[in-house]
Amino acid sequence: MSASQAATSVSPAADEPSRLANASTFLVVGVLFTAITAAGAMFADGHRLAMSWLMAVVFWIAVSLGALVMVLLHHIFDAGWSTVIRRPLEHWIGVFPLLAGLFAPLVLLSLFGQHDLLWKWMDHEAVAGDILWVKKSAFLNPTAFVVFNILFFGAWIWVAGRLRKHSFAQDDDGSVEHTLANRKTAAFGIPLTALTLTFAAFYWLMSLEYHWFSTIYGVWFFATGMKAALALTVLICLYLVRKGVFVGIFQTGHLLNLGNILLAFTVFWAYISFSQYFLIYNANVPEETFWYNLRELNLASGERNSWWDVGLLLLFGNFFLPFFFFLGNANKKKPARMVAICVWILLIAFVDIAFNALPSIKQANGDAIPFGVTVFDVTALVGIGALCFWSFFRSFARTRCIPIRDPRIVESLHCHE
Repeated sequence: MSASQAATSVSPAADEPSRLANASTFLVVGVLFTAITAAGAMFADGHRLAMSWLMAVVFWIAVSLGALVMVLLHHIFDAGWSTVIRRPLEHWIGVFPLLAGLFAPLVLLSLFGQHDLLWKWMDHEAVAGDILWVKKSAFLNPTAFVVFNILFFGAWIWVAGRLRKHSFAQDDDGSVEHTLANRKTAAFGIPLTALTLTFAAFYWLMSLEYHWFSTIYGVWFFATGMKAALALTVLICLYLVRKGVFVGIFQTGHLLNLGNILLAFTVFWAYISFSQYFLIYNANVPEETFWYNLRELNLASGERNSWWDVGLLLLFGNFFLPFFFFLGNANKKKPARMVAICVWILLIAFVDIAFNALPSIKQANGDAIPFGVTVFDVTALVGIGALCFWSFFRSFARTRCIPIRDPRIVESLHCHE
């Protein structure tokens, strides 16, 4: 039996995208919720509203970058088991042009509106006498910010486009040249993506407190995005099984492998986060320690603030809970349990980004604003997420649900535990 015959004989629903959610529904939800968020500018605090948008769009960019890296790793390792789950990821990574458009308002408002809306260093008059900004001004200036953002999104759109083009074309002609082309793309795409996501994390999140710096910060951003992307992959694949599209295609072995990788990145995230904290604590340099002080103490009184509790939530919710969950193979084979933990991982990943971004907004006494969730945090997160899913389902309806002529498709279809 050929690869094509094997793939199409497993599930008659493989070519029935009509069973899935209607893409236009997500478009309506996305437009509605983003419009509600934008309307908040009439009465909400501008800094806090802009932060809601930044956290939401950066969260979905992190998820999408994690998905892009997963596709690149699949090709560079010539993996067999992950061939069937590669196609949903390929549909997802078509979202980068949309995300670029959603990020653009933050750039435009900072350039032509309130310069210190998010990034204080954008207001040169306010920071001109700050020696720490002067030493970083070659990097932290509006021109470099615009140029680098164009490079970031341009690189991601280009790499994702090459991967999608060759994968989809292989469904038609079955040529192994497409597999080889994507392997070459992965060879330069991995370092390119690693560098761009690292500098993006520096610009978008770390420079919110431009006095602070951490050389490991880009790795934290990568770890967070990978965890979230793996969790989203599990949810999408199980949804496709439930709708009949992945019945007989997505095996227990796939679920187990994804759980194992989630365990690895749970430990990796903890290692990176602890290393950053430990090195800053040990060095005790004021330009570094203040970042954690804001997230632990009210500077005036010395008492613990609400961000201390968020830090504990991340410790137990982003490490210990998923770590002990994924230690048990039985948990990783149960779809209902995996859905629950993956939803939790996505939520806690957003909290992690909020922990890194939100305390950059200060109260009058210099303390970080207390942790809290506003309605615009929710509308921005849901609205941008819905638009991402609109992009995903629109792309999904245009191609085969799996790469039916990939040389390793049969191996992937028989991925058993």
